[in-house]
Amino acid sequence: MEKFNELIKSEQPVLIDFFAEWCGPCKTMMPILDKVKESIGEKARIVKIDIDKFGELATEYRIQTVPTFIIFKDGEPLWRHSGLIAQKELISMLEKYI
Repeated sequence: MEKFNELIKSEQPVLIDFFAEWCGPCKTMMPILDKVKESIGEKARIVKIDIDKFGELATEYRIQTVPTFIIFKDGEPLWRHSGLIAQKELISMLEKYI
């Protein structure tokens, strides 16, 4: 939990992907997130959080659907989306906060 709090306090945007191993749409998002990471490079971080392993974080951030994406910067959640999302849209949201 402490590491998570340190992570989201970054001045650099951090995209958190709350997912589950059993989630079909989460698996669909994996190659999309890889392409987003290639495009964004070091300007932002992308971190995957398994809700089954980190249930306390899922509860704290009221994750009811997976995948759920939240962009944090300086410890503040700036954007949130649940469900599938296009690569271009994710990139443009991250670039907004870079």
